[in-house]
Amino acid sequence: QERLTESGGGSVRAGESLRLSCAASGVIVKPYTMGWYRQPPGEQRELVATIDSVGGETYADSVKGRFTISGDSDGKTVYLQMNNLRAEGTAVYYCNVKGRGFISYEVWGQGTQSTVSA
Repeated sequence: QERLTESGGGSVRAGESLRLSCAASGVIVKPYTMGWYRQPPGEQRELVATIDSVGGETYADSVKGRFTISGDSDGKTVYLQMNNLRAEGTAVYYCNVKGRGFISYEVWGQGTQSTVSA
């Protein structure tokens, strides 16, 4: 059974950086899309960035130019480099993987807290 485990969250000041990691265990079948989502306090979960199994990337407008998603070619690890963090970046960050081929699946990690102070 696939499982995702996030790490790297923490507390920083505005303008600083954090790097989140997501480790996948089990079999990640291609094609897939892996992504980072976040849920600010009292708000709904929102998409931050995605990367697919051929390297295509997408970003929310609010993080373009500051965040970078990357991953290993085998789909076992995905990263989110977050630079120039803002106070609105305070959230629980979740890793997600979705199967995009004949085998349909979706897995969520447990989340990691990132707090940005002004």
